Amino acid sequence: MSVKNTLTAAAIMILSMFFLSYISHGEVVHPNKPFKTFPKQIDEWVGKERFLDENIFDVVGVDDYFLCDYDNSKSQQINLYIGFYQSQREGDLIHSPKNCMPGAGWNITRTSLEEMEIPGIPSGKTKAIKLIVKKGPHKQIMLYWFQSRGRIINSEYMQKIYLVIDSITRNRTDGSFVRLIAPVTNDNEAETLNRMKDFAKQLMPLLNDYIPS
Repeated sequence: MSVKNTLTAAAIMILSMFFLSYISHGEVVHPNKPFKTFPKQIDEWVGKERFLDENIFDVVGVDDYFLCDYDNSKSQQINLYIGFYQSQREGDLIHSPKNCMPGAGWNITRTSLEEMEIPGIPSGKTKAIKLIVKKGPHKQIMLYWFQSRGRIINSEYMQKIYLVIDSITRNRTDGSFVRLIAPVTNDNEAETLNRMKDFAKQLMPLLNDYIPS
């Protein structure tokens, strides 16, 4: 990371902490529905719900979440994680996988933005952050985005900026993090990625039922 980007990131973090610490703490925002009711079947994908270890739950600081392994008839798998934060004023900020994955032993080999078709929004498309990660012989693709206060955000910097703006103008700092992970099958990244994007296309309308706009 360049010196300029480092200073920019530091400035954003300092401003975020200042505004979130000193602006009114009166917000009360809950999910539209509790995530324990999130569908375990999405089209051809059938899910097995999982739960965070207690120590991990304490670290991420979520107020509600959903973690599930979905499999299709070909035994292909996509892991879905949704973390909801009622408030990010008290230090429980959404964590970026770019910080967490290396700590778990995964090496980020590539990062980019990936366009996805999403029904129900004016453009019909949005972008997610894509990471290619490796650990030994294992390779995975991760797609993630921040879905907060009516926005789909694909930048850690912009997530922090909107957080400050909305805390001032709307007295809201609630937010959600959505992440998909799939192992690369047959060493074919394109095939795995297309499968994940099709899953995301079916997932998005369901997210709108749970995540406050």
